[in-house]
Amino acid sequence: MEWWWKSLPLLFILIEGALSRHWAAWMPTSISAFKDTCVAIPCSFNYPEDIRPSIIHGIWYFNSPYPKNFPPVVFKTKTNTAHEIYMGRTKMIGDLQESNCSVQIDRVSSELQGKYYFRADLGGYNQYTYSEHANLYILDEPFVVQPQDIISGSETEITCLVDDNCPDMKPTVTWMDIEGLEHHMVFARLEENNLSWKQISTLKFLPTHKNNGQRLSCRVTYPGTELEYKGTVTMDVKYAPRIVDINSSTETTEGTQMMFVCIVDSNPMSRVMWLKDDVILKEDFTGNLTLELEYVTYNHDGVYLCTAENDYGRINKSMGLAVMYAPWKPSVNASLVAIEGETVTIFCNTQGNPDPILSIVKDKQILNSAIFENELVLEIPSVTHEHDGEYWCLAENQYGHSNSSFNLTVVFSPIVLSESKCTVTKDNVQCMCTVKSNPDPYIMFEIPEKNFTVSELNAEFVHSQRNGYMVSSILTLQKETELPKVVLCSASNLYGKKIHELGFQDSDSLLWAKIGPVGAVVVFVILVAVGGYMIKTREKKTMTESSSFIQTETSPRRTAETHRRRRRRSR
Repeated sequence: MEWWWKSLPLLFILIEGALSRHWAAWMPTSISAFKDTCVAIPCSFNYPEDIRPSIIHGIWYFNSPYPKNFPPVVFKTKTNTAHEIYMGRTKMIGDLQESNCSVQIDRVSSELQGKYYFRADLGGYNQYTYSEHANLYILDEPFVVQPQDIISGSETEITCLVDDNCPDMKPTVTWMDIEGLEHHMVFARLEENNLSWKQISTLKFLPTHKNNGQRLSCRVTYPGTELEYKGTVTMDVKYAPRIVDINSSTETTEGTQMMFVCIVDSNPMSRVMWLKDDVILKEDFTGNLTLELEYVTYNHDGVYLCTAENDYGRINKSMGLAVMYAPWKPSVNASLVAIEGETVTIFCNTQGNPDPILSIVKDKQILNSAIFENELVLEIPSVTHEHDGEYWCLAENQYGHSNSSFNLTVVFSPIVLSESKCTVTKDNVQCMCTVKSNPDPYIMFEIPEKNFTVSELNAEFVHSQRNGYMVSSILTLQKETELPKVVLCSASNLYGKKIHELGFQDSDSLLWAKIGPVGAVVVFVILVAVGGYMIKTREKKTMTESSSFIQTETSPRRTAETHRRRRRRSR
């Protein structure tokens, strides 16, 4: 500690040179020492130049500058005496003749903590107690200073301040419990402040969230002694939130109950939120936020985000929830009316999870289908009357099925069907005109040669039957000697007109046409059989009559029959 003691005279000389000669003293306003160690209070004093003492004595008082108050004497150079509590503990280490009033106190204890005053005795009445004084503080542990904010990832310094104010005891400073500190280093320096000396040991490191709550200790020892002092701090490391646990992505079905948990570690406490589609579902300042879905529906399907934020950062973590459900009732075109030849597009869309199989069906036939799609389109480039009818959109996945229907109505000009013709019977002529159209046609019959035109408005001649888009109008005429040469059927609606010439067919030929060749053979056989039976019956009857009666003259009935035959011949 020689450097400490040798530096004092030079320091005092600099102080004296800066001031004129008068009653003044210089000493640290405060000085500290660990309990049971020693402390040297550096001191220098001055007095007026006109006083030229032959010898200078000095007295150190405790807690009072006034002798009349009888303060405890720390040390008195004139008699080498001290108060009993200081006896054997104090000594003057400065040369009073050189204006150095430094004093050393050994084995300091808490009762010695207080104010220390120096009184110069220059002989006679030249005695003066300086108002300047030193405050002595007795310490049990070193003073460890940490920054107000220790932020994860930012280089941090923690400093241990150790008073080094005794030339007889030099402290050794070490750091304890520094395991786990990243990139740590220790730097030491000696610093003087207002005549008081301190050893400053600085621990530099890069803190992480793992160091939050960690205790660091500065340990002070004195070689050759068993004295040990320890100052400890608990680090409050500020760090951005970390999501340490969250549900994994999962799938469920509608109607179930789900619970999502987001566990966050941060310092200070974070604002934790559950969000979906940028909408906050739940939030709290906590470390553990639970989101409960009591009854899951398709609306809950999607990505959920747990967000945590504090003054030092923000973090997001997502999880997916797949809600499995049967397809919705499909949306289809509204029932529509199309003109024959137009392009018609049929839309079918639904929603289900997983994506369903979609089909467009008419008359139990699949017209178009799509696998794992939510939308299906069927385009009919040129619609005809055959496309008219009811269409179904069917949607199905493993969780269920649904369907919707719509009607496509096709409007078209009349079509005269092949069964339209005239039939001649024994008593009349019937002409039937069968027409398919939408909307209903207006059907007229015309016999040009007779300038004859009728429709169903003429109920005595025409009557009609309707079945869906089919209309059959029947014209009935009394049979005349000659049949009309041409009978025309005309059918018209908003979309067109069709004129058709009706062919003639008598009832007999119509019968044979309907029976066919095979039927004709069968009928012929039946007629032959019937004829044979009648001949045999008649012969049998003749034989019976001839055996029962003996006729002597011609029968009147036969005679009458003979006369009729002759009459016919004569004609």
